[in-house]
Amino acid sequence: MVKRVVILIACFVLLIISLTFFSSRIRSILNLSPINNKSAASSVSVDAIPQYLHLPSGFKLTLYSNFPSSPRVMATDNSNTLFVSFPDSGKIMALINSNNGNQPNQSKDIITSLNYPHGIAYYNNKLFVAEENQVSRYDWNKKTNEAKLEKILFKLPTDGIHRSKSISFDSKGNMYVSIGSSCNVCEETDPERAAIIISDFEGNNPHRFATGLRNTVFMTENPDTQEVWGTDMERDQLGDDLPPDEINILKNGADYGWPYCYGDGIKDIDFINKNRLTVPQNICQKSVSPIFQIPAHSAPLGLVFVNSSKYPLNLQHDLLVAYHGSWNSSTPKGYKVVHLKINNNSVVYSEDFITGFIQNNSIIGRPVDLVFDSQNNLYLSDDKANAIYKISYFP
Repeated sequence: MVKRVVILIACFVLLIISLTFFSSRIRSILNLSPINNKSAASSVSVDAIPQYLHLPSGFKLTLYSNFPSSPRVMATDNSNTLFVSFPDSGKIMALINSNNGNQPNQSKDIITSLNYPHGIAYYNNKLFVAEENQVSRYDWNKKTNEAKLEKILFKLPTDGIHRSKSISFDSKGNMYVSIGSSCNVCEETDPERAAIIISDFEGNNPHRFATGLRNTVFMTENPDTQEVWGTDMERDQLGDDLPPDEINILKNGADYGWPYCYGDGIKDIDFINKNRLTVPQNICQKSVSPIFQIPAHSAPLGLVFVNSSKYPLNLQHDLLVAYHGSWNSSTPKGYKVVHLKINNNSVVYSEDFITGFIQNNSIIGRPVDLVFDSQNNLYLSDDKANAIYKISYFP
């Protein structure tokens, strides 16, 4: 009897050791992050988050507004209204700050019952919304703070893993719409997938502008060069360190390499061989290299060029980028906002601008979008803490 008990105990110990080993192996193979991604409210209250975040000397971050659901993209009109998209809730909200206070004095749902609305843009006194399946234009009445559907501009593909569609305007009135790939890595049959399409203000003749972009979730125009820059999230399942995420300058007719290439023209041999694909030898040499490579799985999202009279000279004309953070890396990547020093379409260096979104091995926030309002105030959305922060500078 004693011998049987000893054997059972030994078997149990071996089982625990085996489970621990294989759990570690599975985590390594799947690139699962050990970071505790529980609700921010379970560890740090939303009101307390600003005190955990670190910014350069002279900058202060305050809580501007918080919500029961996750804010994503922001846009501003030329007064004191901040528009915010809530894809999971199917709505667009307006935060109205007619008193120029530290917080909006009115928050209002202006468009509801939408199909995963992500991208929004305010241009020429109109509000543009990119749902999963279409781009629409709304009249915005500043006196009544109401939005009314004017017209559906054009439809978008809805199949695949990337539901978020994004909108950006350049200074000439061209509208750019980003459509992510339908898969992690594959050959697309729809030419609008993994691409940027372009149309005019009226939505006429939408057509492919650039391709080979797995998931360019955010875009913005560089006011100094009138070129559109975009953050691109690259493929998964190549390990912790590959491939790099990207910032690209979007060019008409350019191919940025996906799915055959990544980074600076590196061919994805495993993907090509596994699927027995025949591709031209120089296909990656012809692809456009990113202007800046970001550590793999950082998940770059919102980006904004600094052109604010309220900010210091050493930041003017530079780029701020939100790194949303990894979900598939054994060590956390991203979870911060970075400052990229720009000189003539090149990135001179990168440095942290806002950090502290990980506390005691728990995620308390995930930065998403960055936008300046007409008063040169900077806002940052956080879809983990369900909050928007205001970032001010006090010299």
